[in-house]
Amino acid sequence: MAKRPDPASASKATSKAAPKVSPRARIGEQPPEERPKPVHHEGPVLFGQDAATAQLSRAIGSGQMHHAWILHGPAGVGKCTAAIECARLLLDPESGAADVQAFKAPRATRTCELIDAGSHPDLHIVRKERADDSSIKELRDRKQTNIPLDLLRELMIGGTTSDGKTFDSPVWRGAYLGHDKVFVIDEAELLDPYGQNALLKTLEEPPPGTYIFLVTTQEDRLLPTIRSRCQRVAFRALDAAAMDAWFARAAVVPDERPWLAGFAEGSPGTAELAHRHGLRAWSDELLPRFARLEEGRFDATLADRLAELVGEFAERVVKENPKASKEAANRLGTRCALLTIATRVRAALADGARRDDAEALARAARRVDLVAELEREVRANVNLKHALANLVAQWGAA
Repeated sequence: MAKRPDPASASKATSKAAPKVSPRARIGEQPPEERPKPVHHEGPVLFGQDAATAQLSRAIGSGQMHHAWILHGPAGVGKCTAAIECARLLLDPESGAADVQAFKAPRATRTCELIDAGSHPDLHIVRKERADDSSIKELRDRKQTNIPLDLLRELMIGGTTSDGKTFDSPVWRGAYLGHDKVFVIDEAELLDPYGQNALLKTLEEPPPGTYIFLVTTQEDRLLPTIRSRCQRVAFRALDAAAMDAWFARAAVVPDERPWLAGFAEGSPGTAELAHRHGLRAWSDELLPRFARLEEGRFDATLADRLAELVGEFAERVVKENPKASKEAANRLGTRCALLTIATRVRAALADGARRDDAEALARAARRVDLVAELEREVRANVNLKHALANLVAQWGAA
């Protein structure tokens, strides 16, 4: 493990070099979005990802950690949590060999407080939602379906953006607190091709003490040149025992666990979303209606009802948190609808496989394509009602 500087001398050096203004006030470094502070638990940071966390622990503990990583796997299984935990271990001068081996940084430290508050100046998290508080008006005004090059320039790699602004590169600036710097790109598959190509130089030759984590559910959407420059860590869906451990820590009552386990398919993130937003009621209402579509009975009001559920969901989220973005709430509501519909497809695939029914499997596969197409249309900002009407119209004929 790399030698850590003496905290007292690092503090003294930092205070001498500290700028008179807050580092977050510099142009191109907007404050991170407000979010609830994480709740820290006893025990492991992640359940069911022993191979992934062991690989990361070995790398950090070796003192020769590679500078660029791809954490890939299904949604909601702990990839971004793992990237943030790596940041805690790398940025905290109080973390030691035992913390690295356990893949759990100290929690009662100043570094932990700063990361929890989203204000650590050497941890940079890039995600499409950061466009909402960009200094670039075009990014603020546009519905973001990807991570555009201009946002990447502003938050990470620097350079001149399409509106003529020039940003210094946070990658190439020294660490404010005298230690390492960590960049986490969440949903890295949303980097457009221009952004991925612009990132290549940084991935090839980053400055010392700079670590980059690309978190993705669709590694195949990253350019081969990006993948070849990164170490890869695979994350898996949790098995039943790991999900049971997660349910216990999340204090989910036993009666609710079987349905949640089936809905989430090994994804604690999906289980938490379904539990928090009552998606069982969505399933109880919607899945029988999709079953009737498959029997050839058209449902003229189903598309409208789906759109209504998404709209009600978004209104509720914004009412509960006035600072929440209505656009983000709509996206989350649409994801809930997609997850609910997908459970019907998974059940059909499992049933067809059990009966060895090739025709049933082909029908289910066509419906998988319909769900994927709906997801693409939503990402491309197609009118949601039109996209849902198209899905419902084609479901029975698939």
